Amino acid sequence: MSEKNTKVGQRIKALRIAKGLSIEDVAKKSGIPETAIASIERHLISPPLGNLVSLAKVFEVSVGDFFGEKGDSSYCIVRSDDRKTVSRFNSNDGKSSGYSYESLGQQKKKKQMEPFLVTLTPSDVRQVEPNQHIGEEFIFVLEGKVEVRLLDHTDILNPGDSIYYDSTMPHIVACHGDQPATILAVIYAKEEMIIL
Repeated sequence: MSEKNTKVGQRIKALRIAKGLSIEDVAKKSGIPETAIASIERHLISPPLGNLVSLAKVFEVSVGDFFGEKGDSSYCIVRSDDRKTVSRFNSNDGKSSGYSYESLGQQKKKKQMEPFLVTLTPSDVRQVEPNQHIGEEFIFVLEGKVEVRLLDHTDILNPGDSIYYDSTMPHIVACHGDQPATILAVIYAKEEMIIL
C-alpha cells in the first residue's frame, strides 16, 4: 500500500476559497452541516465518500480532484504501490473515525464512476448522520463484516456479499464488530457529475 496521504481538507478549503464561497454557502448547497465542513477543512475528520460527491457537485469538479487527480487518459491502471490513501483520523488526538480509502480511478478522464478500496475500522467516533447524494453505489465485501443501514433496513454483509443501491436513499456503511473490514466501493455519479 502506498504511503502517499492526500490532504482532502486542504483541497476542499482551496476550492471553496477559489469559488468565493463561505462555509455557510457550501453547507447550504451541499446539505452538509457547517461544523462538519469546518472540521473537514481543519483535518479533524475526513468526509465520507457521499460527502465528497456532494462537495464535488458544489465545486463543479470530479471527486478525483480532491485527491489531486487530473484525468487525462482514456484508461487507467493503478498499481498497488501508486494508490493514494485518505485516512479518517482526528489529526489532533489520533482517534479513528471509522475508515480509510484509496482512489482506484486516477488519471481516467470523463469518469462516470468513482472506484475506491475502503478499509472500515471499529470506530471511536460513531457516525450518526446518514449520507445521501446523487447517484448509485455498489459495495463488495472483501474482508471482515460490514453493517449497512438504508432507511429503516439494517443488514450485515460478510466476505463475498455485495449490495447495490440508489445513493439518494439515506445510508450508513460501517464496520461491524471489533475487526477491520475491507470493501470495494464504486460510486456512479450519473451524468450530472461528469466534469470534462
